[in-house]
Amino acid sequence: MTSYLGSKHWAPAVLQDLVFLQRGFDITKAQQKKGEVPVFSSSGLSSWHNEAKVQGPGIIIGRKGTLGSVHYSDGDYWPHDTTLWSKSLNGNNPRFVYFALKCLGLERFNVGGANPTLNRNHIHGLPIHLPERDAQDRIVSILSTYDDLIENNRRRIALLEEAARLLYREWFVHLRFPGHEHIPITDGLPEGWERRTFGKVAELKYGKALKKENRVEGPFPVYGSSGIVGTHQKALVEGPTIIIGRKGNVGSVFWSPADFWPIDTVYFIPKDQADFWLYLALPSAGFQNTDAGVPGLNRDFAYSRKLVQPKERLRRHFNEAVEPMFAQRARLEAYNEKLSQARDLLLPRLMNGEITV
Repeated sequence: MTSYLGSKHWAPAVLQDLVFLQRGFDITKAQQKKGEVPVFSSSGLSSWHNEAKVQGPGIIIGRKGTLGSVHYSDGDYWPHDTTLWSKSLNGNNPRFVYFALKCLGLERFNVGGANPTLNRNHIHGLPIHLPERDAQDRIVSILSTYDDLIENNRRRIALLEEAARLLYREWFVHLRFPGHEHIPITDGLPEGWERRTFGKVAELKYGKALKKENRVEGPFPVYGSSGIVGTHQKALVEGPTIIIGRKGNVGSVFWSPADFWPIDTVYFIPKDQADFWLYLALPSAGFQNTDAGVPGLNRDFAYSRKLVQPKERLRRHFNEAVEPMFAQRARLEAYNEKLSQARDLLLPRLMNGEITV
C-alpha cells in the first residue's frame, strides 16, 4: 500500500483531521462474559463480550503486536488495550476513514523497538490530503461493492460451517447417525466406538517462525493462532489439513484446504491424519491454557485429551456427507481472495487521486 494519501486536488490536512485516535481498554479473557459484542485486538476480531466500550461504526488500529493493522466495526465494540480506536471521525465517512488508513503504511511508525508499538501522537500530524464528503461517499460506494460481495460470501461460508457442525452433533453427540436404531449402546457409547486419547488419533507438529518482515506476499496463506495473518511466496505444509493454536489463542482450530505456512504459534496435523470429522471433533477436546505466563498449549497435555472415536466406516460416511460443504466453502474462499486482490489494486489508485470520482 502507498504511504501517501490524497490527490493534489484535495484539501491539505493532517491525519487528525481525518480521525482522532484513542488508546483502547484493557480486558482479560477471564473478565469477558458471553455476549455478542466484538472485542478487537491488534490482530482483529479476537473474542466476544456482553458489554461495549465504544459506539460504532468505528475503526480499530493495531497499537501493540500486529502494528498498524486496520479493522472496521459496523456496530458497537470493545477495542482492546493493544489497539487505537476512532474516538472522532470528524464528519468523515467511516468507511472512507477505514480505507484511507489502510493505505498509509502505519506499521512504519514503530516506536517500541523489540516490542512493536504505535504512538498516536506520532501519526496525528501526518500530512495528507482530504476530499470533500461527497467524493468520500463516491469512493466508498465503489470499494464497498467488493466488500459487500466478500461479506456475503463470508456469511455463506459461516452457514456451510454451521451446517457441517450441526450434522456432526446430530451423528456424534446426539448419536442419531444412520442406522443408530440397530446399534446397542454400552456405557454411553455405540457398539464399536471407543474413547481414545488424542495422541493416539493424530500427531501435532510445530509450526515454523516467519516474521512479518521476512514474508514475501504470495499465494500461500500464513496461519497464526488467530487464523490467517498474511501470505507468503512459499508453503511449508501440504494441505488440506488442520491447524491448532499453540500460543495466544490457545486451542483455536482452523481448516486449510490448500498448502500453507504455519508459524511458531500453532501446531498442525499431518495431511494423512486429518479429515473433516477430526476438524469438527477438536473444539470439544478440552484444550486449555497450560502456561502461567503467556497463554500456551502443551503438546503432552493436548495428547492426553480424550476423543470419542466412531467406527472407521461411519467416519468415512460422515466425511463423504460433508465434503460438498467444504468444497463449496473452499470455492467461496478462493473467490473472496480474488475479490480482495481486485479491491486492493483499486484502493491506492482511488486514494491517491489517480482515478477520479
